[in-house]
Amino acid sequence: MHQSFIYFVKQYPPYIIDLISFEGIRNLLITLFFIVVIFMIGKKASEKQKLSLAKFISFTTIFFTITNHIIDINNGNWEIQEDLPLHLCSISNLIVCFILFIPKNQKLFEFLFYCGFWGGLMAILTAQINDYDGSYFKYFQYYLSHGTIILFPVYMLFHLGYKLSRFSWFKVLITLNIMMIFIIPLNFQINSNYMYLKEAPNIKNPLVFGDWPFYILNWEFFILILFFITFKIFQYLNKNEKKSNSSF
Repeated sequence: MHQSFIYFVKQYPPYIIDLISFEGIRNLLITLFFIVVIFMIGKKASEKQKLSLAKFISFTTIFFTITNHIIDINNGNWEIQEDLPLHLCSISNLIVCFILFIPKNQKLFEFLFYCGFWGGLMAILTAQINDYDGSYFKYFQYYLSHGTIILFPVYMLFHLGYKLSRFSWFKVLITLNIMMIFIIPLNFQINSNYMYLKEAPNIKNPLVFGDWPFYILNWEFFILILFFITFKIFQYLNKNEKKSNSSF
């Protein structure tokens, strides 16, 4: 008999990888290695090659995203409560898929920059592979997708001429709060936990503490500081990069 495509019963539990383990440290180092290598390749490439490499990354992301959903459906693991692209990493992943194929969109870039960079990094530091069926594909796809949303906005900033506006860090925070207005009631309506706004994630993370809704208020404070510091750091790095390039 062929495998059922019905997707209402979960077959595979999430697979949690502790960062303070050989597996967690190994995966983190390998992911960072490939991020640095691709970034450096982009740095040495011509303007046309920079864009071509970025589009190749986008096409790769499209392929793995579609394939991952097909596998989940085929395994009976696709659920509306978990698999809509409403987590920050999933939204960032979708932006990577199409942002280079539409007119330049500053708001999408800035959302990807802050939410993709930090969402991807946190996902790798506190790895939890949902619907893990034991396959190499699911394992690889998890680190590929989250590594990509770390790399892509940084690549766009330094190699494709995108810039962060002065109050981008604050505008993205406002956008997140507007999204929360819609996602919180949706979570209660369909019993989902998108953006972890109904229940705190079950991971070891110093930024996750307190009961609902107080852990969300804690996040607001930390995210505000984190986004601002990120803006200042990358603003400084980008200026130094331009100075060093102009000196040659």
